[in-house]
Amino acid sequence: MEISTLDLSRRRAREKPQAVAWSAPDRSWTFGAVETLTNRLANALVALGVGRGDRVACLTRHQPECAMLVLAAQKIGAVCMPVNWRLAAPEVQYIVGDGKARAMMADPEFEPVVAALDAPTLLATFATRPGGALPALEDWIAAHPDVDPGFMPGPDDIALQLYSSGTTGLPKGVELSHRAMAHSHINGVSQEWAYDPAVHVNLNVLPAFHIAGAGVALMTHAFGGRSVTLPDFDPKVALDAIEREGVTHAFLVPAMIQFMLAVPGVETRDLSSLKIISYGASPISDRVLTDAMRVFGCGFLQVYGLTETCGAVTALRAHDHATEGPKAALLRSAGQPMTDVEVRVVRPGTRDDCDDGEVGELWIRSPKNMTGYWGKPHATAEAFEPDARGEPPWFRSGDAGYWKGGYLFLHDRLKDMIVSGGENIYPAEVENALMLHPAVADGAVIGVPDEKWGEAVKAVVVLKPGTSATEREIVDFVRARIAHYKSPKSVDFVDAIPRNPSGKILKRVLRETYWAGRDRRIA
Repeated sequence: MEISTLDLSRRRAREKPQAVAWSAPDRSWTFGAVETLTNRLANALVALGVGRGDRVACLTRHQPECAMLVLAAQKIGAVCMPVNWRLAAPEVQYIVGDGKARAMMADPEFEPVVAALDAPTLLATFATRPGGALPALEDWIAAHPDVDPGFMPGPDDIALQLYSSGTTGLPKGVELSHRAMAHSHINGVSQEWAYDPAVHVNLNVLPAFHIAGAGVALMTHAFGGRSVTLPDFDPKVALDAIEREGVTHAFLVPAMIQFMLAVPGVETRDLSSLKIISYGASPISDRVLTDAMRVFGCGFLQVYGLTETCGAVTALRAHDHATEGPKAALLRSAGQPMTDVEVRVVRPGTRDDCDDGEVGELWIRSPKNMTGYWGKPHATAEAFEPDARGEPPWFRSGDAGYWKGGYLFLHDRLKDMIVSGGENIYPAEVENALMLHPAVADGAVIGVPDEKWGEAVKAVVVLKPGTSATEREIVDFVRARIAHYKSPKSVDFVDAIPRNPSGKILKRVLRETYWAGRDRRIA
């Protein structure tokens, strides 16, 4: 049987129970304490009636507690599904209902959202910490034994379910197996990071509902490193943590790097403990990257991947980061496939591989690929392309790119997804809210270049005859209905939206005005 990150987590508790596993701003947990807490939590879920295959939800900024719920669920064959805490209440309602969650943990600040849920499958709700009406986690589990329930997952059992919005605008639950997570962590990121648990201190400022935040957190724990976590990203606080805790590794989205570089006095900080900064999830400008390489003075690792591939599948390694010479052009590259990953660039409308330099769709085959979309067999079938020789199928990423000299370059997005500050935003979902405005006759949503966030959401609107609306009114209207980060940052008013003969909006035509002169239009 293949080893899992749960196996490794159990092993670390036996080997180094007194070593610190998690450091949060207000407390820390040793590996032994994590084992005790997750055992009690697992047994509390069993007593509640939660069993193999059941889903449990998590709505929290606090990463350690979420990771512990993931591990506790795995110990009984259940599956944790972290929920994006930035979502509006109706969006949380949909995800909890879609997953048929049997239990839910939330930060006290999100208790009003939990209280408003109409979720008949929920058997219990509890809070990560004291301070609200819900029972706090450690009080809720106190009466239950700290003995490991002993469930041993198979490689095909689901280990984690993360929600990734689709082009229909409705979130889909991405099922990631123990095999996928093991290959991602053991044969992937840990190798690229030159992981050494004896010295590894990871700064994790990414949310637990994000594949990078969840994956790096669980990987660091499984390999016996120490995670330094912050519930919110503040660039100065992050720099303080690097100095104070001797951070060796961090995964950051480009906007975070840019904000840290803007902190007064950053160039005089003692950042000598840093070995590698991994970055990805959205575009990074040449200026930000070269400035970061100079200021942080460590290795940089660019990664490309998706939730559906359990994170990174290609990497531009530290030795390929150069500001001068022939390798300087590689700073725009997504690198080369990682261990256990095959990537094809396929000519659209065919099954043929593109020539070098020719843009096509990225197809990915790897043990890290998702099992499927929870409860959506049709969407799962559409996401995979069977292999003509009977080998495992290819995941169709919907992203476009090309090969050049053995390196992958990302070019454009076949799907309409917008990536802003590392968050995936699907225009259909925003357009659904936009079209509810009484003055809007037609509308489309696109991503436009943004120096801070990579992309910003723009609405292009046609008003009904005889009506009027301001940019501010449109933005506020949409913000009242969906999460703020998904809402338009700007609105352009036009006479007509370009469409093809079948009525489909020509997003590429709309984007061209804003992206003209740029050769890279994707994270």
